Amino acid sequence: MSLSTALRVAQNSIFNASLQTSVTSRNISESGNTNYARRDVELVTTSAGATVFSVRRAENQELLRNSLAAMASSAGQASIADGAARLNNVINGTDNSTSPATFLTQFENALQLFATDPSNDLTGEQAIYAAKELANGISDASVAVQSYRTRLDSEISSGVETVNALLDKFKIANDEIVRGTATGQDVNDALDTRDTLLKEISQYISISTNTRDNNDLQIYTSEGVTLFETLPRKVSFEPTASYSPGNAGNQVYIDGVPLTSGSGASTNAIGSLAAKLQMRDDVAEQVQGQLDEIARGLIVQFAETDQSGGGGPALAGLFTYSGGPAIPGGATAVNGIALTLSVNAAFDPSVGGSADVLRDGGANGANYVQNTNGGAAFSTRLNSYIESIGQTITTDPSFGLAGSYSLSGYAQSSIGWLDGVRSTATRAAESKQALSDRLETALSSNQGVNLDEELSMLIELEQSYQASARVISTVNNMYATLLQSVG
Repeated sequence: MSLSTALRVAQNSIFNASLQTSVTSRNISESGNTNYARRDVELVTTSAGATVFSVRRAENQELLRNSLAAMASSAGQASIADGAARLNNVINGTDNSTSPATFLTQFENALQLFATDPSNDLTGEQAIYAAKELANGISDASVAVQSYRTRLDSEISSGVETVNALLDKFKIANDEIVRGTATGQDVNDALDTRDTLLKEISQYISISTNTRDNNDLQIYTSEGVTLFETLPRKVSFEPTASYSPGNAGNQVYIDGVPLTSGSGASTNAIGSLAAKLQMRDDVAEQVQGQLDEIARGLIVQFAETDQSGGGGPALAGLFTYSGGPAIPGGATAVNGIALTLSVNAAFDPSVGGSADVLRDGGANGANYVQNTNGGAAFSTRLNSYIESIGQTITTDPSFGLAGSYSLSGYAQSSIGWLDGVRSTATRAAESKQALSDRLETALSSNQGVNLDEELSMLIELEQSYQASARVISTVNNMYATLLQSVG
């Protein structure tokens, strides 16, 4: 090897070591950044020794796709688990302290106390107070369900705005990558940005990708709807200002195609938007339907019947609603009846009524009086009401509780149903999060930075630099010796 060739090889080696050191240092500085993919310097052999061919970004597209899918699934399930817990809290409170079942038990106890001493005005008023607590609790729960749906609607709207903003950022990064790839520029940082945006988008919507020439990326939803192709497609949603029972919310549209909501406690919703649509229009509405059924049961079971033999209709008694005094018939739920459930004013001493009406009957006129003799010790009617709470009633099976129930049993089962949704959703969320974490860890191991390896590389590069420097120094000395000998 000639001295000039040795010098050229040594100079190339120093240049390579300098570039590799710069890349390795960058890797080390970014080791804590989960959205950074490791850079590796690729060398090729030439007549002048090893030469830098490219700075390659570590990537594994299959792992990335699997990680994005698991991330979206986890985000959807987490929304169901969190939503069910929030809904359970606003309806049933801590330790079920504000649940309809708890209020019903308290009312039943007060009713039994009144039945043992029907002449006692104080126990009668306590029974009416407990009835008002029950009616107000169910009505307030219904208001809370609709307020919860309104909050979900706002969260969906915010999520849609975020997705549109992310797609705009994605276009900037994708355009930079396409231009840079076509002209041979370094686009590794833009690729990091683009992958980060994909992760963020997948929190809201399940996505898949397709790579075209010059690293141009297309994004589709899991249902095959185009989300991005050169330009972002519009994700649209029209929020609803407020909700009432049975009022279905608006859909999220992607390029004009409605996003399908999920179903089931272990939901098939992928991404938080589909899951929140499910919570808003499925889970919350089933809870509302159960409240309506409890309210309907109370109105029917505590209705007054004609005692004169004249065949008059049964009319709302202790409990009434906006459609009273007629009572709801059949076995079909009355949409939103829980929202207006109240205690009949004729029974309420605080507004001029009397608790004696609960004992005697007659809120709907003389034909509905059961205690016709006016006896202060009359308890037949009170005892029949107590029995009715435990009697089997016909309920609408549309709200997740099919089968035969008593009024108290239905109220207790309603607690169990929502807690079951919460429990199942929470377990599924933990499982899906674990899968997402494992895939994210695998992706990080595959394309992330290993500090031990990078520090070891720095030591090797330092040694290579020193060796090349010694070669250059030796060649310089040899040139100097030759020049001196010639002179």
